[in-house]
Formats: sequence, structure tokens, C-alpha cells
Amino acid sequence: MNEFLKSGIDFISTYGGRIIIAVLVFVIGCFVIKLLMKALGKAIDKLKMDETLKQIAKKFLRLLLYVILIISVVEILGVSMSSVVAILASCGLAVGLALQGSLGNLAGGLMILLFHPFKIGDYIEAGGSEGVVTDISIFYTTVMTLDNKQIFVPNGELMNASITNYTAAAKRRIDLEFKITNDIDAELVKRVLLAASSETEGVLADPAPFARMGAVDDDTYIFYVRSWCETGKYWDVYFDLIENCSKALADNNIDDPEERIAVRIVKDED
Repeated sequence: MNEFLKSGIDFISTYGGRIIIAVLVFVIGCFVIKLLMKALGKAIDKLKMDETLKQIAKKFLRLLLYVILIISVVEILGVSMSSVVAILASCGLAVGLALQGSLGNLAGGLMILLFHPFKIGDYIEAGGSEGVVTDISIFYTTVMTLDNKQIFVPNGELMNASITNYTAAAKRRIDLEFKITNDIDAELVKRVLLAASSETEGVLADPAPFARMGAVDDDTYIFYVRSWCETGKYWDVYFDLIENCSKALADNNIDDPEERIAVRIVKDED
């Protein structure tokens, strides 16, 4: 019993002061970190950055400050820093190997938040997925397809794939083509298609609609129609334009080769 008490007294006399100082440093350090984080948080909130990126920056700074505090406390206790560094390095290596895929997604998420190849609400095609972006997190980007399927795409895959952002610009061009038999006046077809394009609701006057013969295939003229519209109205204008151009061609007795062949087959059967 006496030996136990003697060992306890020796331990307190040797390490008691260090322990008290380490506890005081830890408590004061935690208080100082809270004050610093309030000030740093306000400064970060004023930056023109993505909200998710701001939260990541705050968490990273808090973690960094606590790591510095713990290292300081360990050093006060007299623990060899080389041993601490070796342990941290081993833990870091093990965690890195276990979370290799997740770290790739994390890096991809940071790159997306930094460089903004797309934002929430954009319609994108990437990594074999296509739809409207509904959420961008650190590890995954959530895409909602047109038929309401929710897809979680790993950010690592997104940053290693080609990304097509259909809604990045305010305007989009609609490209259509019409096959016309070559016994029709090409200028008439051009005027009809231009008029139908210009009269379609949602088609912009600037840039002006375009309609020209662009190719000849055997006994067929191929006309190309290009019209611009606001990005948000793309699909409505797209379908309206097809309907209006097709109706205008029919009203002017301008048919395509497939229709003429169908008529001939029906007549032959009669």
C-alpha cells in the first residue's frame, strides 16, 4: 500500500503540473477556438462562394484549430511528437486506403463547388445520366430525370466525364430538317419555312430564324431550319415549331418523298 501511495505521489509530483497546465490550455483553447470561429464564420459568410463550400471551409478551419490545440496539449504532457506524427500518419494511411473512392468523390465535389460547371436547376448530361440537378453535396450530385427518377451520381465520376450543360446559356437553338421532293420550287419552300418559323410563338427575332436547302439526296432536297428561343421554353417551342412547319408545308402542297411513296403504294393497291 505504501509503495502504491509513494508511486502516486511521485507521479503527481512529476506530471501533476504538466497535467494541470495541459487541462487549462485545453479549456482555454476550446474557448478561444469558439471565439475565433465566430469571427472567421462571419468573414466566410461575406465571401461570394457557394453555401455548401462555406460550410466545408468552416468545418475544415474548426478541425484544423482543434488539431493544433490537441498537438499543443500532447506536447505539454511531454509526449514525443515523432511518435504522435507516426501514429497520425499510420491512421491517415489506413483511413485513406479504406475511403479511397469516397475521397475521390470528395475531391470531385470540391471541384464542382469551386468551378461551377453546373448549378442546381440546370439540365445536364454526364456520366451516363441526364436530368435536372436538384442537389449538389460533397460526395454526390442528385439528378432528377424527366420521368421523375432520382439519380445519385458520384462526384468523382462527374469530374472525370464530359458534362453537357443544356441550360448554361440564356438562349438555345432548335435544329430541324425536312426532306422535300426535288420537283418543288426551293425558294417557295424556303419562304414557307421561314414564315412558319417566324410566326411560331417563342421563336426569337434576334438571332433571326434560318431556313435553307443544305443537302441533296437522290431525288430529295433536305432543308435545314434553325430557330432560337429562350432556354426555359425550349421544348414548348421545339414541338410548336415542328407542328407549324409541317402544317405550312402541307398547306402549300409541299410533300416529302416518304409521303409520296405511301400515296403511290395505296394507288397501286387500288
